[in-house]
Formats: sequence, C-alpha cells, structure tokens
Amino acid sequence: MSRTVPLMLQLSAADPRPISRQIIDAIRLQIASGELPVGAQLPSVRGLAKQLTVNPNTIAKAYSELSNQGWLDSRQGLGLFVAAPRQQLSDDERERRLGIAIDSFVAEVVGLNYTKREILDRMDAELKPVLGQTHSKRRA
Repeated sequence: MSRTVPLMLQLSAADPRPISRQIIDAIRLQIASGELPVGAQLPSVRGLAKQLTVNPNTIAKAYSELSNQGWLDSRQGLGLFVAAPRQQLSDDERERRLGIAIDSFVAEVVGLNYTKREILDRMDAELKPVLGQTHSKRRA
C-alpha cells in the first residue's frame, strides 16, 4: 500500500485568489515540477483540512477539480493519487489557454514598475524548475 506524501502548501489571506484556487495551483505546481511524483498518495480531505486549518469542503472542492482536470486519480477505498501524464487538450485549446494566462499576467504586472528584464528574469527563475522537467508539456 502507498504511503501518503505530506503536502507543504503555503496559503495566504492576502492572496486575492480563493483558498481552493491557491490549493489547486500549489498542487498542480508540485506535480508539474516533479515534487509530487506520479503515483504519490495525497493526504485525505480531513487530514489536509486539519493541517491547513481550512474547511474540509474547501479541500474536497480543490481535489475534485484536480481530479476532473486529470491531475489526480481516485482509487475507491484507497484515496487520491497523482495521475500519470496524459494529453487532454488540443493544441488549439492549449494555445488559447496560454493566451488567456499571458494576457492576465501582463494586466497584473504592467503597473508594478518593474523593467521587462526584471520580469523576464523572475519568470525564468519561476519556470525553470517546472519546465526543466522531461514532462514540461504535461497538461494545461
């Protein structure tokens, strides 16, 4: 039987994203970077809710969305596990979603008074651990 992998997630009340979105984004990043390997078992809804001191429904919502997106597999009676990579989106849909993400990012950073070089250097540093993996085109 698999051993549950502890999730080290940082949640912030100052973050404009809802708590469930922060959890989803953090888990997706850990999977994409390889920090959570394929087959790793995630903590139970109640266990993670207790660890993060959030409502169990918030964890259930995040886990459900990750499962629906293909990031997690539910195994009856055993729990949730990191799913094997599979291409779920067409190239057109991937391109559309990338465009939306970039547009949103640009709208957020344009007024922060950083130079283009500072922004690109920061993006490179943030993406390097994720896109440096062999499964960089894992999922959108």
